[in-house]
Amino acid sequence: MARWQPGAAQRLVVAAVDLFTEQGYDATTVAQIAERAGVTKSTFFRHFSDKRELLVAGQETLSRLLAEGITEAPADASPLQAVAAGLERASSAMGPANRELGPRLKAAVAASTELQERDALKSVGLASAMTAALTARGVPEPTAHLAGELGVLAFKRGYAQWSEGDRDDTEGLAPHALAALEDLRAATASLG
Repeated sequence: MARWQPGAAQRLVVAAVDLFTEQGYDATTVAQIAERAGVTKSTFFRHFSDKRELLVAGQETLSRLLAEGITEAPADASPLQAVAAGLERASSAMGPANRELGPRLKAAVAASTELQERDALKSVGLASAMTAALTARGVPEPTAHLAGELGVLAFKRGYAQWSEGDRDDTEGLAPHALAALEDLRAATASLG
């Protein structure tokens, strides 16, 4: 077994999600995940501190992409237009592997309270990154926080539609995330 095989982190995530789905989160061990991924346990621990961390693989990158998109939005963009720019930037990093993993990851999270808690923390982290990027643009904190939370909801809704939708859809994640953001914007207007 090679010590530093390319793509080890991605293979570990896929192996973990498959095992979580097949036998449950609690019954899955790090050794089983490493074996399924074709790596050693020590390679597992080079990438992740524990099996819970597999769920948030890529969270830092996703947070950074969302924030970069917001930061680089035109100066006159509204908070939601800036969030849309963040969603477009983050969506560009999502490829076929992310799409294929979506339904299996959703099933694994639904079956484990511990993974549901970790997923909630991931959402908080993503919203925080967007809120910080918006406040850095001069958006007042309450508005920035609300826009960041709407961004997370839009990303999750868009990702679910994209990953569970028609496989002939070649548009990518962005149109789904942006449509979800627009739906949420319209819903907030109806709160009156």
